[in-house]
Amino acid sequence: MVFAHDTEANLTAAVDLVNTVGDPDGLRTLADLDEFFVRYGFTGWRGRTRADLEEIRALRPGLRELLLSPRDEAVAITNRWLADAQAIPQLVRHDDVDWHVHAIADDRPLAQRIQVETAMAMIDVIRADETSRLGECADDACDALVFDLSRNRSRRFCSTTCGNRNAVAAYRARRRA
Repeated sequence: MVFAHDTEANLTAAVDLVNTVGDPDGLRTLADLDEFFVRYGFTGWRGRTRADLEEIRALRPGLRELLLSPRDEAVAITNRWLADAQAIPQLVRHDDVDWHVHAIADDRPLAQRIQVETAMAMIDVIRADETSRLGECADDACDALVFDLSRNRSRRFCSTTCGNRNAVAAYRARRRA
């Protein structure tokens, strides 16, 4: 499945944001937030206060819920988020990115923009009935999310680390047997 560039970028950012939860937490400092902002090409205003960081950290459980929800529940969450933000989708072009959709003004808080842009991306996922492309890592010791863009829907692990750990465990189990 090929999603529009902005859909793929926003879902990847949302999954990676959710995956910062853990030990250690990957979003602890303002420098972490700045790096996230730049890595995912967010534009517009961004707060650089501890309160802004905490707003985004607080967004992670809701994003996780949306990304893992069955289709009908994802629709309800998506519609609620868009209505709460009074989202008005518009086509925009900026920097080196061709036409894509923004649904919230660049001067709104970054946490709200992430929430709305993720909801907009979920519209494409829901309409294409592709919610199965979002799931949890198959490693029993990992709580991370996986966004599977492979043709054959074969991605099971969030990272090479989790995939290798499971391959080694399976190999050792076969050797014992």
